[in-house]
Amino acid sequence: MTPLPFKNKRLIFFAFSLLASMSIYSQKKDHKGSEKADLYKSKQDALEYLSDSAVVRKFGVISDDIWNFAELGMQEFKSSALLMKTLEEEGFRIEKGVSEMPTCFIATWGSGKPVIGILGEYDALPGLSQKANTPEKNPVITGAPGHGCGHNMMGTAGIAAAIAVKKSMEKNKLQGTIKFFGSPAEETLISRPYMVRDGVFNGVDAVIDNHASSGLSTSCGVEGTAVISVVFSFKGKASHAAGAPWFGISALDGVELMNVAANYLREHLFYTARLHYVIKEGGEAPNVVPDRASVWYYIRNTDERLEETYKRVLDCAKGAAVASGATLDTVTVLTAIHQRHSNKRLAETIQKNIELIGMPEWTEQEQLFAKSLQKELGEKETGYSYKIEPLKDPSLNEMDGSSTDVGEVTMVAPTASVYFPGQVPGSVGHHWSVVTCNYGSAAWKGLNTGARVIAGTALDILTTPKLLEEIKNEFEVQSKEHPYKTFLPEGAKPPVELNKSLMEKYRDEMSRVSQDIN
Repeated sequence: MTPLPFKNKRLIFFAFSLLASMSIYSQKKDHKGSEKADLYKSKQDALEYLSDSAVVRKFGVISDDIWNFAELGMQEFKSSALLMKTLEEEGFRIEKGVSEMPTCFIATWGSGKPVIGILGEYDALPGLSQKANTPEKNPVITGAPGHGCGHNMMGTAGIAAAIAVKKSMEKNKLQGTIKFFGSPAEETLISRPYMVRDGVFNGVDAVIDNHASSGLSTSCGVEGTAVISVVFSFKGKASHAAGAPWFGISALDGVELMNVAANYLREHLFYTARLHYVIKEGGEAPNVVPDRASVWYYIRNTDERLEETYKRVLDCAKGAAVASGATLDTVTVLTAIHQRHSNKRLAETIQKNIELIGMPEWTEQEQLFAKSLQKELGEKETGYSYKIEPLKDPSLNEMDGSSTDVGEVTMVAPTASVYFPGQVPGSVGHHWSVVTCNYGSAAWKGLNTGARVIAGTALDILTTPKLLEEIKNEFEVQSKEHPYKTFLPEGAKPPVELNKSLMEKYRDEMSRVSQDIN
């Protein structure tokens, strides 16, 4: 979905990027950070590569292309192909179709220890089509998908960092292995629990994740919620709803009674729990008693309380079957993940690089757009931020109900995340206001900043054995306190057909619009 206001104006974005300082010393003077002595040669080589204007543009265009593809989870065929092609051209070995998921891949360069992993995702969200850099809701195609979480930038930032580290390792003859894990369907929390179950992260010494944001930060400790994503399907008996309703058994009654029971259950769940559901199937016409119905639940809680909460929701489904006379036909767990357990020592290393790199310089035009969007959203008109947040431990008094399947990776390898800028402060995740930010010059700068922080962190680990030892020692303690077990039931398989019909509904029109405008 190429944005209508821009047509073929990527050269304008490139000019904006040149106007802003993209050097490795671009942080504001008031940022208290690392000394320039931190820029030892191998790190400086990687950062200088990423600071080159042609490289900024190269990865910016890749991000914009993935923004245009706007492919839903498990259907990211163009997006994953573009990322794999870019890595393969740089000499990475590509393993496709990882863990039986067609759009899941691993790219590897180097050999031996240490092994540094970089995560990246590239799936969009349904119903969020939006024109880029437009400060009001204005879809390109009504109802079509859009990148409402910045995953187009995140997969791109990850491969940019991996390539920069590879080039530095080559130039400076550094020992070790760099791996990029292309992870589909993060929005539905699917790929990583299956990857972990299959041992994909075995032997990886440290993992660096990244996520788009409006600021530049990292975090540590236990965060977010664990999730079981599950579809409950009921089977009934069709009949004429007016002529012989006594002959029928409504599967939809089973779904609705389950939802009533679950809603009453909410009052008695510990406050860390979250329940959400959508009815996926409920019949075709009111005058036919529906013989098939299904409801899709997200059941969230802490690692310790998740399975108990799931069992109580399952009891609601079983009780609804008894009450309605329908059969609880299948219970299909799509995915199941842990909370995030981010490694503090790794986060401290990320923070050090955040303070070294600093925030991008924003142009006047970028700030005007940011302020106009903030005005539309009723937020303070402050524009893009220059502030860097200090590293903070998660508050025990706050509850973040969000989830990510990165949490599963944190259970099997030391992991922490870089949150990089590019989105307008006050824009809302999974909303058109974030989609409109994720394309163009500010997004290019943001993902480039993230890539430089990732690359700097990876090289710190590669060149400092003591640091890696400290990271792994902390992880060993965590593993004893929170031993890993999968929440996936035996025999669970990734739902590779998920979103297929919805993606097909819009694919032709999205492709046509893109071709017309380009």
